Amino acid sequence: MSVDPRRFGRVGVLMGGWSAEREVSLMSGEAVTAALQAGGVDAVAVDLRRETALDQIRDGGFDRCFLIIHGTGGEDGTLQALLDLLGMPYTGSGVLGSALGLDKLRCKQIWSSLGLPVVPGEVLDADSDFDEVVARLGLPLFVKPSEEGSSVGVTKVKRAQELPAAYAMAAAHHGKVMVEPAMAGGDYTVTVLGDEALPAIRILPATEFYDYAAKYTRDDTQYLCPCGLPDKTEQALRAMAVEAFAAVAGKDWGRVDFLLDAQGNPYVAEVNTLPGMTSHSLTPMAARAAGMDMTQLVLRILEDTLAADVADEK
Repeated sequence: MSVDPRRFGRVGVLMGGWSAEREVSLMSGEAVTAALQAGGVDAVAVDLRRETALDQIRDGGFDRCFLIIHGTGGEDGTLQALLDLLGMPYTGSGVLGSALGLDKLRCKQIWSSLGLPVVPGEVLDADSDFDEVVARLGLPLFVKPSEEGSSVGVTKVKRAQELPAAYAMAAAHHGKVMVEPAMAGGDYTVTVLGDEALPAIRILPATEFYDYAAKYTRDDTQYLCPCGLPDKTEQALRAMAVEAFAAVAGKDWGRVDFLLDAQGNPYVAEVNTLPGMTSHSLTPMAARAAGMDMTQLVLRILEDTLAADVADEK
C-alpha cells in the first residue's frame, strides 16, 4: 500500500440497505470498516436506510464512499446513480455495470452474444408447462430469481412435482424466474480485482448446493484454493472471468462464478459486482491466496476512487 491513508479523507462505508441480503451486507460492512480503520483510514460505518439514504450520504461529510450493500437498491445501479448525482466518488462498478450485474438473465444474453459459454436454461412464467420443462432439461434443476444474490429464492428441484413450489418461491423475489440444469463438474469462483483475476476457488458445500446457509452460517463448506484444476485450465478460467466481468461493464472489483459440466467444461454462471466480505466470503479468501490480507484488499479497492472521475468514468 503506497497511498497515504489520509488522502482518502472521510470514508462512508455504506452497508445494510433494504434488500433480502441486508444482514449479509451488515456483516460485510462491519468487516470492511474494521479493515479500513486498521489501515489508518477515517472510515465510518453507515447503515443506509431507504427513507433517509440521501440525507445520510449528503450530511455525512464524506469524501468518498465504500459500497458494500448487496442486492436490490445497493447493487443494481440505484445507489450508484444517487452518488453520481451527488458527485461522490465510490468503489466498484457504475450504474450500467451494477444494473447489468444483478440481472442474471441479461448477463447470460450478453455473454452468449460474445461467444462465452453460459449455463443453459429457460425463463419460467405462470403459464409454463412444468412437465415439458423437466422433459427438456432433465433433473435435477435449479430454479432462481434473476435479480437476487446470496442464493435468495433458489431451490434445487430433484423431482418434477417440486417444480411448481420452486417456481412460486423464486417468483416471490425480484426479477424473472430462471431454471437451469444442475452441472456435475463443480462450483468455482474467480475474483476480479482491477484487470487482474485472483486465484480460483472450488466450493464444496456439505448441503445440497451452495445455498444461503452454506455461504454464511455453516462451517462445513469446503473451499479449495488451489482449486485443483490443471494450471492451464485455471488460467483459462481466470481469463474468462476478466472477459465476462468487462463484458457487463464491471469495474474495479467483483466476482465471477462458474459451473463445470461432467467433462470439465466451464460455463459462466453469474457475476457479483459487490461480493460478500464476511469471514466466510470468497473474495477475502482469494485475496489471501494472492498474498493480500483484508486491510490490503480494501485499501486496494478504495485506491481506485482516487482516480475516479464520477462524471466520465462511472
